[in-house]
Amino acid sequence: YCVEFRTESLSQHCALETRPYARWMQYLREGHTVCVACQPPAINTGTQRCSGDGHDAHGDKILHWEAIGNSQCQGTWKKIRQLEHCSCPLVHSFIFT
Repeated sequence: YCVEFRTESLSQHCALETRPYARWMQYLREGHTVCVACQPPAINTGTQRCSGDGHDAHGDKILHWEAIGNSQCQGTWKKIRQLEHCSCPLVHSFIFT
């Protein structure tokens, strides 16, 4: 499944990322909608959910995220909705880890 979030805030360290494999961090923006896929091995076999997917978050609950590979690139987002059938666009798509 996938979860759509709206980014609320992000640290300035995301825009400063220059390593080739991590340049995607430069394109994160406040107010953008991102789509995050829950796939193995991030899925918990007991709950069949990914940690941090905001399962119990509704409305205006602010959730925190952190980029893998640069712990200084972090921020907050709000859950928009969960999609059982992923249709994430190629841009602004991520995977839970």
